[in-house]
Amino acid sequence: MPYFDTASAAPLHPVARQALLAALDEGWADPARLYREGRRARLLLDAAREAAAEAVGCRPDELVFTPSGTRALHDGIAGALAGRRRVGRHLAVSAVEHSAVLQSAAELQAAGGEVTEVPVDRTGRVGPGTFAAALRPDTALAALQSANHEVGTEQPVAEVAEACRAAGVPLLVDAAQSLGWGPVAGGWSLLTASAHKWGGPSGVGLLAVRKGVRFAARGPADERESGRAPGFPNLPAIVAAAASLRAVRQEAAAEGARLRALVNRIRERVPRLVPDVEVVGDPERRLPHLVTFSCLYVDGETLLHALDRAGFSVSSGSSCTSSTLAPSHVLRAMGALSEGNIRVSLPTGTTEEDVEGFLDVLPGVVSSVREQLGAPTGATAAAGGSSELVLDALGKRCPIPVIELAKVIGEVPTGGLVTVLSDDEAARLDIPAWCGMRGQEYVGERPAERGAAYVVRRRV
Repeated sequence: MPYFDTASAAPLHPVARQALLAALDEGWADPARLYREGRRARLLLDAAREAAAEAVGCRPDELVFTPSGTRALHDGIAGALAGRRRVGRHLAVSAVEHSAVLQSAAELQAAGGEVTEVPVDRTGRVGPGTFAAALRPDTALAALQSANHEVGTEQPVAEVAEACRAAGVPLLVDAAQSLGWGPVAGGWSLLTASAHKWGGPSGVGLLAVRKGVRFAARGPADERESGRAPGFPNLPAIVAAAASLRAVRQEAAAEGARLRALVNRIRERVPRLVPDVEVVGDPERRLPHLVTFSCLYVDGETLLHALDRAGFSVSSGSSCTSSTLAPSHVLRAMGALSEGNIRVSLPTGTTEEDVEGFLDVLPGVVSSVREQLGAPTGATAAAGGSSELVLDALGKRCPIPVIELAKVIGEVPTGGLVTVLSDDEAARLDIPAWCGMRGQEYVGERPAERGAAYVVRRRV
């Protein structure tokens, strides 16, 4: 069964497995102790730190291991903000950061601090000038991911780092998605990553803090990991994480080129195979193994289950599911369609046959889901009578409001209006996106007694 969700968690690399098993025998003792077993464990820990620091591009004494990438982000942000509290309590982040960053930002706001979310363009990329304009005299920290976890777009880290340096603001880079493919360029101040993204074991994160960056670790003081990651280290997992990072880096150039060719095949053929599809993310400046596309008139959760039954494990950037009933914040910031969103992220070793099998199955699966939902199948009907129509879609979840809009748009003449009443948050994103894909005009939104009223003008 092809596994196409390595952006969530990569399969354990063979080198990681070998290193983990070896370290279970050699690295079980406390590396802080002076007896023989402790010294042996300490040698393993030091070697792992040196290997990880070399891959990151920092000094070994600048890097600590944390229990997860999320913990590295939370602690990195909290420590940098605390270290620069005299400067101010303003944090600048991109609007498409990982939820762990946005959670830290929300915590800062709840404590009386301020946060600026820097907008992105349609591809999910921030403008360096726009980010620089968000920096203020009281900005304590800026945060920017190296590449987006949902759509794969690479960010202009070097340019933003230069703007931050000029403003005297440290830049934290979340490199979770990109570190396995290469070091992060530019003068970053703090960097985080997570081992399970590159084929290491889960439960290991990295936090690098450059010398000279003001940093005050939060919580009770601890003598381990420079006081930044308290508790007994999971040494076998740390050794496996460092070993696999070195291994995937050695394979990155060749494997990245091979996977990029397979991803290009998906990017090019999906819009030809499946009607009403939007491929999102930057077409060039992106991770080599990841592609995301959205299908009109399709419920993302249903589509994921259908593909799973067909033998393909994929994920969705959209959160328009029974668990959250809210669209992805990344797709919302991009202004992209969130309906039927599919993220394909290929692991090392993916074959052409795997990709061709996916492309063979996808059209039928999408068509079946659309049929189940009663999606429109033909062109817009001829003009009807009334020049204005109100569509009550209250209480209906995505993609039903858009499906019903598509069915009734032909009932008004060209130039006529359809007002969609919806209390689904996803409609705010998907109705304008539908208009752009179908050549209709999105007039705007106004408050309604329940939810909102979205106004569409028929153009075709």
